[in-house]
Amino acid sequence: MLAGMNLLLDSFWRALAYCVHKRVIAWSLFPLLLMTLMVWGLGYFFWADAVQKVQALLDGVGWLHRLWVWMQEHGVGYASEVVASMLVVLGTGPIIVVVSLLLVAMFMTPALTELVAQKRFPVLEKKQGGSTLASLSWSAGSTGIALIALVVTLPLWVMPPLMLLVTPMIWGWLTYRVMAFDALAEHASKPERRSLFVRYRAALIFMGLVCGYLGAAPGVIWISGLVFIAAFWVLIPIAIWIYAMVFAFSSLWFAHFCLAALEQMRKEPSRGAQEPQVPFAPGTQASSAP
Repeated sequence: MLAGMNLLLDSFWRALAYCVHKRVIAWSLFPLLLMTLMVWGLGYFFWADAVQKVQALLDGVGWLHRLWVWMQEHGVGYASEVVASMLVVLGTGPIIVVVSLLLVAMFMTPALTELVAQKRFPVLEKKQGGSTLASLSWSAGSTGIALIALVVTLPLWVMPPLMLLVTPMIWGWLTYRVMAFDALAEHASKPERRSLFVRYRAALIFMGLVCGYLGAAPGVIWISGLVFIAAFWVLIPIAIWIYAMVFAFSSLWFAHFCLAALEQMRKEPSRGAQEPQVPFAPGTQASSAP
């Protein structure tokens, strides 16, 4: 962790500066457009049915049904429908996050990595250690593991302290796995990528955790959508764009860090260069040491 601290801080500030680049902002709108169309389509075709099914499940719970009746008697009507709408909105959050991450990894991350490479590392050799198929397989496998972890830890979401720890940790792990691989896919060879993953594992995991918590920031927009239900369909695109910008920053941060670490590693002298061999003087015998 200490070995990569300077790289970590330097890449963090560079990533922030790149976020205001016009190309980065333009690229962030692409997943926003796709996600907005997807959310609109799902909402148009499935919103009413989803709310009705969740509401039916809530009404089927005896003590909850008595609570709804009591609230209606005191002038609070449609309580179960409002709660059902909130649960549907909260349930779509993880799906949108995962799809956003995949879209960013598929479209934005290669473009942002190339932007960083052109501006900072134009002479860094490309060893093509990860193909597009390998990147997609890696992302899909990592996403599958993250989804399984989300399902397994679902009971912990009702506990506020654990919810604030478990979910960002899962997103952070997924971000670290996807972003670091894609940042090194074109420039690093497989041995170099493995070596960097081992050497800077602590720093990369820390970066993933930070990005995981940053990814939780748009939750404020989701809560606003629950409070101001009339503005829900306006707030959804805003939340998705914030997600896209968070992922863009994550891509830039990992690109700056990983490419700088790769360049630094390649400049290090090899073990043989650190231990030069002294030629034998005439008449001396070679050492028997291995």
